Amino acid sequence: MSIIAELTPIMEKQNTLKHPINVTSEIGTLKTVLLKRPSKEVENLVPEYLQRLLFDDIPYLPIIQREHDYFAETLKNRGIEVLYLEKLIVETLSNPELKKQFVDDILRESQANVNGAAKILKEYLLSFSTAEMVDKITSGVLKREIEASKKTHLYELMEDHYPFYLDPMPNLYFTRDPAASIGNGLSINNMREPARRRESLFMQYIIKHHPRFAGHDVPVWLDRNYGFSIEGGDELILSDEVIAIGVSARTSAKAIERLALNLFKRNTSFKKVLAVEIPKCRAFMHLDTVFTMVDYDKFTIHPAIQGPEGNMNVYILEKGVDEEHVNISHRSNLQETLKEVLGLSELVLIPCGGGDEIASSREQWNDGSNTLAIAPGVVITYDRNYISNEILRQHGIEVIEILSSELSRGRGGPRCMSMPIVREDLKK
Repeated sequence: MSIIAELTPIMEKQNTLKHPINVTSEIGTLKTVLLKRPSKEVENLVPEYLQRLLFDDIPYLPIIQREHDYFAETLKNRGIEVLYLEKLIVETLSNPELKKQFVDDILRESQANVNGAAKILKEYLLSFSTAEMVDKITSGVLKREIEASKKTHLYELMEDHYPFYLDPMPNLYFTRDPAASIGNGLSINNMREPARRRESLFMQYIIKHHPRFAGHDVPVWLDRNYGFSIEGGDELILSDEVIAIGVSARTSAKAIERLALNLFKRNTSFKKVLAVEIPKCRAFMHLDTVFTMVDYDKFTIHPAIQGPEGNMNVYILEKGVDEEHVNISHRSNLQETLKEVLGLSELVLIPCGGGDEIASSREQWNDGSNTLAIAPGVVITYDRNYISNEILRQHGIEVIEILSSELSRGRGGPRCMSMPIVREDLKK
């Protein structure tokens, strides 16, 4: 079947869509979501380079794929359309010139020219079909894959050297971080860690060139070339007027302010951006690893992010006197601030692990607070966080558990592994 024939149903479907992106809350009924199935990139993790690639352990590929497939089927069984990043980018690169441009961008951002290998790598990658090429880019290119006759540098010929021309991209199954849907647009993110910076190139190409999105004038509220880092795990859409963004190890205050300015400048429905400061450590990587929304008036939280009496730094950013300034006010209690900005008289913070010193720390490490809401009061969680799951149920939340023995080794939960594209608006 030709690529045009394959894309025709997608283009026909687009004619019936008002807009391909719509996310105005964390809990609105999920209609379309973006995933990435773990693949060969996971098998290119080795102990010597785990820290470089931001992993703490090595998942077992057959099981992590089985668990991810279970996650995808769980979503589909609830009537949710599942899109795959790897399929979208292959469809996007059906144009040969665009395919070459994508390879050039990948190689430039991989600093292949520093090693003098860009030319032979480009030839090598373009020798594959588009699907095989994408798989090769994500799984990584080993130096041993290139014929010895084409190697012209001493470091390439020596046995004692770093094994990759192109690093694998094992974090790519965490689709939440490289880009984040906000209203009818998205942020395409400048990611903090070098191991992940190439990831947002995929969404940049998809949004601009894929027939599902091209021609719809999708707003990019903050692009990946902005000089300060921000990641989707820190971006939570609390309502069509309020966004919460974590000031974390991965997201800078300057990026949050610029995103807020751009949203206010474009006269979107968003009126307030909460900058929520969390401890900058590996365990609390993003805001959504310690805090997620599960219902209109209920949130999960890891108690360790709060000080005595629940105090922490929260800043409310609102439209300023001109397009280059925001009004900033400080709050010190997250629960009270949420009630204020969401117009709620009561609000429940559900502690990860029940607040127990040992259980909360253990289950937060395994993303006990990283829930994916698929409707108000309905969440997907990891089965291993049984204490947190039971407490959610005691608060009236429907909990759908998914398998997690290998998925959890990447230090990301169901929210991390999913990028909502379309949610139903909440009824007011």
